[in-house]
Amino acid sequence: MPITFATALYSIAWVILMRSVSRRQTAAPVIFSALLAAGLAAHGFGLHQQMILPDGYHFAFFKISSLFFWTANFLIMLSSLRKPLHNLFLITLPISVAALLGSLYSETTVSPVYLKLDAKTAAHILLSILAYSTMIVATVQTLLLAFQNYQLRHRHPTGLVRLLPPLQTMEHLLFELLWVGEVLLTLVIVTGIFQIESIAAQHLHHKIVFTALAWLIYAILLWGRHYLGWRGNSAIRWSLSGFASLVLAYLGSKFVLEMILGVS
Repeated sequence: MPITFATALYSIAWVILMRSVSRRQTAAPVIFSALLAAGLAAHGFGLHQQMILPDGYHFAFFKISSLFFWTANFLIMLSSLRKPLHNLFLITLPISVAALLGSLYSETTVSPVYLKLDAKTAAHILLSILAYSTMIVATVQTLLLAFQNYQLRHRHPTGLVRLLPPLQTMEHLLFELLWVGEVLLTLVIVTGIFQIESIAAQHLHHKIVFTALAWLIYAILLWGRHYLGWRGNSAIRWSLSGFASLVLAYLGSKFVLEMILGVS
């Protein structure tokens, strides 16, 4: 089964990357890249089998989580061709494995969704996937930046820290990701307005509130960076707060509706 195959490939790739880091190698070995590419292919094929079925589109909690991390891994892989981002896989691959296992073994009573995929709906879905996935990548970058910042402040520049780019470069990469994510999130909100038919019937109250809050938090962070020179712990706190709101906006509300209330 593709999902099982993808889980095995991701796990092996993660072990190889960990060995590379432990040996203080600055670049991931070729075999890691090959395993990652094969894992992404199997993951994508498995998602297609799981989510697009004859009775409709299945957007269950673990399946959509798996989709977000497939996209995040794909974005990291592309970006790492020109920027030092491959260490982000140390965090995304284990979470991807957890999401894959969840999508494989979890049971859901949620009914399939029938969508009329016109241009507006398709654009909104695509932008949503890209926005959430970009912010996942930015959050992983934030976690590595927080780790690096902590180690340097406490004068422990060893292990993984020595393999990371300089702190200033890490911050620059983070804000590049945040700018892209904020633009995508803005487009998601704009296109989402045209998808609203009934806020109550579509269970959109929490999603609207927390999405708007996430957008505002990221906007304040980017403003603070540009005008006040925010960096370090300030940037880390605001970035993680924005992502927490974003998780509550979609995955949090979806988890409550599906896993607790049993509503699609």
